[in-house]
Amino acid sequence: MIGAGFGGLAAAIRLAALGLHVTVVEKQAGPGGRAAVHRAAGFVFDLGPTVITAHPLLEDLFRVEPGRPRLEPRLPTGLEATHRHVRLAALDPFYRVHFPDGTWFDYRQDRQALMEEVRRVSPAEVPGFLRFEEAARAIFEQGFLRLGLTHFRSHWDLLRVTPQLVRLGALRPLWQLVRRCFRDPKLRQVFSFETLLIGGDPRRVPAIYALIHFVERTWGVHYVRGGTGALVQALVRKLEQLGGEVRYNAEVCRVSVEDGRVTGVRLAGGSRLDAEVVVSNADPAHTYLDLVGAEHLPAPVRWRIRKLRPSPGVFVVYFGFRGPAGGPVLHHNVLLPEDYEGVLRQIFQERRLPDRMALYLHVPTLTDPSLAPPGCHAAYALALVPPWDGRVRWSLVGPEYAQRVLARVEEAGLLPGVRERLEYVYWRTPEHFAEELNSHLGNAFGPEPVLWQTASFRPRNRGEGVKGLYLVGAGCQPGAGVPGVLMSAKITARLVAEDLGLQRTGGV
Repeated sequence: MIGAGFGGLAAAIRLAALGLHVTVVEKQAGPGGRAAVHRAAGFVFDLGPTVITAHPLLEDLFRVEPGRPRLEPRLPTGLEATHRHVRLAALDPFYRVHFPDGTWFDYRQDRQALMEEVRRVSPAEVPGFLRFEEAARAIFEQGFLRLGLTHFRSHWDLLRVTPQLVRLGALRPLWQLVRRCFRDPKLRQVFSFETLLIGGDPRRVPAIYALIHFVERTWGVHYVRGGTGALVQALVRKLEQLGGEVRYNAEVCRVSVEDGRVTGVRLAGGSRLDAEVVVSNADPAHTYLDLVGAEHLPAPVRWRIRKLRPSPGVFVVYFGFRGPAGGPVLHHNVLLPEDYEGVLRQIFQERRLPDRMALYLHVPTLTDPSLAPPGCHAAYALALVPPWDGRVRWSLVGPEYAQRVLARVEEAGLLPGVRERLEYVYWRTPEHFAEELNSHLGNAFGPEPVLWQTASFRPRNRGEGVKGLYLVGAGCQPGAGVPGVLMSAKITARLVAEDLGLQRTGGV
């Protein structure tokens, strides 16, 4: 297993439960990948994902036992197994969405409370909300509950379900669905911004991503006590209980291939690990072009991988500050800019730094004070930026951009006077993602989730052109986000089990 991110650890747990000898090799000094942890000056910062949804996927994973890899499509109810490993805390509202005029919208789980928020913004929009809710529910039932754990091996698999998706309007742009349901610009933004959290432009992603609304409404949004890093550590312990191991500071420099089949991996230190199966949690472009090597790939595979359009990068400022938050902030906050559509166009189409910033502001110490010294808060502010093509020299731009991000948070009134109260500041850029995480062009979410990079058009979990190679994580099917990554792990484990003849698997 290459990489100890969420996808790599989750797949390793399921494969170890099948009785396979599983070794995870990780380039970094600790687990997590994008979900690693940074500790400094008494503060604890989750570097990556912080929005935990679809908790049955975690429960399903923590129920895995030797000989019971839980590869069937059914998902369990309850949190008994999860809470033996980590504690989840439900957050409601899920998000506070802040508008440029200083008002906000509290995105809630309860239907009546959410309708009241819609009514507060624009009473005339309640019927539109009901239409959106009905469409999102139908897409959720088909796209998540029925198809979420489907591996699209070929375009024929997609064609078989296309008529159903067309009837639901799931293949048209999400922005088109939102515009048909809402006239108010604020509500159009509220019910479309969630795709930004997985690197998708709501004007360009297919409406199947409206299912995110019902994933959150069905199971809520949760926080892991101790931070997302506590969940990563719990997955490592689970893997070790099943007999798997994780090796850190072990960078894979090559996947060994002989006669079209993997035979193991070579590490940067010169050692070699023999393996019948190699599962890569690394970026697909890095896996195929750098680790496997273009010479081992059929021409169509080389062409498809090189043509992948990466999602945006992120610029994230992690900061600790003394005193109370002081502003109208919750655990999860989304700060929307003026000219919302113009900012999206600059990031996703023009691929340049936007004139204005859309920010996600995470203040976990409002829920869990243990992440900061007494009397202090830990927070991070994330800005979407274009993929890294070398034009922006982040080593030079970074300090000034970090100040711009903090100024934006302060000027919007979210954390008044925060720059004068700073105890610690650290930032990460697309350059970091490219150089330390081997992410293609520094992308933060894998291939951009546009229609032509969805389902069978996305890199497949069973490697192409090389036998014994598999992919897992945000870069392959079904896509980015913690639920998507956990689902990819289940899909990949089923494919490995099927190919090795370890058990009968259906619906893969």
